[in-house]
Amino acid sequence: MTTSSIPGIKTNDIDWPDVQAALDNNGYAVTAPFLTRQQCERIRIRYDDGSTTFRSRIDMARYNFGKGEYQYFDYPLPDEVGELRRYFYRHLAPLANRWSVTLGSEAGWPDELDELTQHCHENGQQRPTPLMLRYGPGDFNCLHQDLYGPIHFPLQVVILLSEPGEEFEGGELILVEQRPRMQSRPIVARLKQGSAAII
Repeated sequence: MTTSSIPGIKTNDIDWPDVQAALDNNGYAVTAPFLTRQQCERIRIRYDDGSTTFRSRIDMARYNFGKGEYQYFDYPLPDEVGELRRYFYRHLAPLANRWSVTLGSEAGWPDELDELTQHCHENGQQRPTPLMLRYGPGDFNCLHQDLYGPIHFPLQVVILLSEPGEEFEGGELILVEQRPRMQSRPIVARLKQGSAAII
């Protein structure tokens, strides 16, 4: 069995055929929890503990992004953040390549994240993009799409580190499907602590 270097994360913890089918059919997928409460807390405390380097802190209200704040990680990424990125990319790159071919482009996404990161750096995209969001009562994030330069992987992973119904109420992830010549369709994706939405 192939395992990740993060305790508790194994390739059989996420049903990847089910995830790929959901992405093909719906454009998004929500996994079952694959991080434990302890793992979530270990990542979450990095926001304030001073042991992690962040390259910038964004007050969303200042830029009309919503209400709340987030911080971008800086290099070197924390071990668990870097490993999570590699873990998900390794499983999502084949899907991204299949989608590219279906849409008439070449299958150009490399098998491993490190190769893609090097390609981005060689093309001037040198700032890391993983971030942590913090919301308080009444906070929200405006509907948006994140693109950070001409090279952008077509899938994004959102992991919930807090426990719904226990540490907060509400806070659902809202997605919008834009349909040609039709009204947009809202989608509510409900995550549990330690689960991920792939969009």
